[in-house]
This record gives sequence, C-alpha cells and structure tokens, in this order.
Amino acid sequence: MNSFKDIFETYNWDETKASIYAKTSADVEWALSVENRTLEDFKALVSPAAAPYLEQMAAISQQLTLKRFGKVIQMYLPLYLSNECKNICTYCGFSYDNKVKRKTLSPMEIMQEVGIIKAMGYDHVLLVTGEDNENVHVDYFKKVLDLIRPHFSHISMEVQPLDLGDYQQLTPYGLNTVLVYQETYHREDYRKHHPKGKKSNFDYRLETPDRLGQANIHKMGLGVLIGLEDWRTDCFFTALHLNYLEKKYWQTKYSLSFPRLRPFSGGLEPKVEMSDRELVQLICAYRIFNSEVELSMSTRESENFRNHVIKLGITNISAGSKTNPGGYAVEPESLEQFEISDERSPEQIARVIRSQGYEPVWKDWDNSLAQ
Repeated sequence: MNSFKDIFETYNWDETKASIYAKTSADVEWALSVENRTLEDFKALVSPAAAPYLEQMAAISQQLTLKRFGKVIQMYLPLYLSNECKNICTYCGFSYDNKVKRKTLSPMEIMQEVGIIKAMGYDHVLLVTGEDNENVHVDYFKKVLDLIRPHFSHISMEVQPLDLGDYQQLTPYGLNTVLVYQETYHREDYRKHHPKGKKSNFDYRLETPDRLGQANIHKMGLGVLIGLEDWRTDCFFTALHLNYLEKKYWQTKYSLSFPRLRPFSGGLEPKVEMSDRELVQLICAYRIFNSEVELSMSTRESENFRNHVIKLGITNISAGSKTNPGGYAVEPESLEQFEISDERSPEQIARVIRSQGYEPVWKDWDNSLAQ
C-alpha cells in the first residue's frame, strides 16, 4: 500500500453506509466493553443504535480524555491571511464565483493582527487562506512564517494542499502543524461541491496527509465538513484515514475536527442535518476509538454547546475568532468565510473552562523540544 488511496479504493460508500446502519445494540455494547476498539467498533459507536448509550459513551470518553490529556484545554486562534481563492466551492464564502472584495495581508498588516492576537494571550496561531497559488504560494508562506515565528511557540496552517517538496521547504521556517480536511469522502458529491479549481482533484487532496507524513510534519489535522453527506459514513472514512496514518507515520501526532456547515455569503443548505446529541455522539465515538488523538472545537458551535462538551473529550478550543483577513485589526468588517456562533472573548472562554475544573493552556509546545 503506497498511500491511503489504495486502501480507500477497496471500500464502497453505499456498502459501508449500510453496514453502519445495520449495527445493533449488541454491537454497541461490545464496542463499549472492550479495550482495543476496531473500525467495526467505531461503526457501532456512530450508528443510530448507539443513541440510547450516549450517557455511557460520555462517561467513558471523559475518563479516557482525563487519563491521556488531564484537565487542560489548549487555546488557539485562526489568523486569516487571505480570502483570494481560485476554487469554486459550494459551501464557502471565499468561493471564486462569490463577487466579494479580495484581500491578502501585507507584512505590516500581518503584524497589526499579530499584535492584537498576542494581546489576547495567544501563543498558538492557525494560519488560514483561500486556495490561490498565484497570490498565496510557498514563497508567501515562507515570508509569513519568518515574520511571525518569533511571536508564537506553535504555528499551524490550513491552506491549499501542497506538494511534498513544498512542505519540506516550510518546516524549517517553524511550521508545526498542517490541517487538511477532505470535506467529504464521497467522491461523486465531492465533485459536485468542487466544480472548478485545483481543489476539484479529489485524489490529490486525499493523498495530502501522506505527503505530510513523508515530510515529517509534527502534527496533522483531519476532518470532514459535516452536512455535505451522511455524517456517519464520512466520519467512518475519517477514522479509517486516521487509523492508516497512525500506523504508517507513527511519529506524527494527529488531531480531528468536526465542523458543521455554517451560514455564509451565498448559502448552502446542509444535505444532512446533525443534531447536537449526534455531534456529542461523534465526539465520544472518536475518543473511545482513539484515546491519543486531539479533538478540536471551533467557534462554529454555540456558547451552550461548547460549554457542555468541554469535559467530554475536547482538547483544543478557539475563542474570539475572526474568519476574514484583517478581522482583528485591519478590516474588521470584511467578508467572513463563515459565520461564527460563539462570539465570547478568549478570557470569557477561559473563565468557563476554569469554572469546570479545567485549565486553559495558552502554550504547551516549544520549538526547542523539536531540536
């Protein structure tokens, strides 16, 4: 097996979906009783049959998270560098066919944003751009990383998938983590939602985590956009992908995100709705399946929901996020990629975390540890 694509092609979407929905309460009880869970156990944990076991799943998830991560929640913040994009994506405010003002931050503007972010207390920043190889390319990323590296102990990136050589060029500049979401593992629906641009290449995106592994990236993040397709099936393929990566690139760390489709300029109604209870089920299923993976929660979700899932398995959380380039200082009113739901400040979120007996951590990584 040279890449995940080889494994992925041995699975049939419809058959996989049917097997998830065929799981019984006996399958769920077995998955909850064993220590080393398999992918079949994960199917049971995300199946409709697991819904009555949510309280038990939550208790196990909390126990496993405490054992591995303790009572700490890592705080991070996205820094949107650009909304320029050459892709048409049906669910994104930055889509090429959206007639909006485009902007890529200059070095001076980036440092204005950094000043605000540092004043909030952050030491972990996530760099985000649209996918535009003409304006936000490897040389631009090098300059940005070189500029902000002295100010942050952990730098993550969520940009267009790059070639192996590109990732190898960026890691010496202080890049710790790369997030690349498949959006959906349903090949036909993927094509429907990405009709134009380099992102329309399903296989290139699918094999990006393999290139990250080969580049010896410190940590990579996976996930799908929940709402594009059946969430149970999509999240099974995410677990399958994670399982493969952990075995092949065992020195790399991993995180998972589970963003639900949010309103944006242009609008796309979710094909499949996911309730709050179902999202809790998914979070617990991921944790019970894999006690080592980090689970990240963004400001897409509501105040009430985020308050209640802190103890259930979440390890990373954002607060005070802006999803537009220059949103913190330069152009606060520019177009957002999507609407956020939880608009509380970082300090307000930190107080909520402390009130639940947990500790917000602004820095848990140092570049010296990687030397």
